Amino acid sequence: MYDTVLNAEGAYRYAKGVFQYSAGVCAEPGFRIERVQFTDPPRLDEGFDRIVEHLKGKSRPNASLCAIELRCPAPLSEAGFTAFNHDYVAQLKRIGLNTEGGNPIARTMVAPKVTPPKHVVLWAFSYTVPQAGLAGPRDFVIAGSGEAPEGLGNYRDHVIQPGDVSPPGLRIKADWVLGEMERRMASFGQTWKNSTATQLYTLHDVHPLLEQEIARRGAMKRGLLWHLACPPVSELDYEMDVRSVRTEIQL
Repeated sequence: MYDTVLNAEGAYRYAKGVFQYSAGVCAEPGFRIERVQFTDPPRLDEGFDRIVEHLKGKSRPNASLCAIELRCPAPLSEAGFTAFNHDYVAQLKRIGLNTEGGNPIARTMVAPKVTPPKHVVLWAFSYTVPQAGLAGPRDFVIAGSGEAPEGLGNYRDHVIQPGDVSPPGLRIKADWVLGEMERRMASFGQTWKNSTATQLYTLHDVHPLLEQEIARRGAMKRGLLWHLACPPVSELDYEMDVRSVRTEIQL
């Protein structure tokens, strides 16, 4: 499991990850999470301006932003991914978010195969909202993970089954990623049974995995949203994220 840190101003806890994003977030008692899906995803800089505008309209501080979903034109090299992440963190700082003690914002970033964007775009974002009388498990958003541990200096040397997209290879990759989702959820005392959406990102055939590896593990409680997209780093082939969010809206 991951260590978690309270973001008191944002009204959520986050699982400590790497400098560019946290491993996941979970709303504090008395708060829920709202997820906003853009119908026409804006470029990253414009997207952050629209987040600020939306939060102001909801009377929520910028610190309530807890998760980001991005789409990029194509997978990046390790160097390209690192450069992008520094630019991305600069955008967080631009809207007043403090990342010095650890980045609190969960993130998923993937590259669609069909009609990819010309630039990195903001696909969706999530933030906390107060609500009295909430019952049941707390809302959470788990950041996307490909088949490699985070924070080890690079992905290339730590990829699970590197380059192996055969059915057995994909099964091993899926098993690791599903386990990582479970480790991140467990950091907040959460499991698949509390999820409202599970997303899968790969260009490869996962039909052999659906029953034995995904459904039987409990990861398809409310179905599975499979995006024909790949992780943002070129060495990776399989990514997932999961969330439990009470309210989802279109913008």
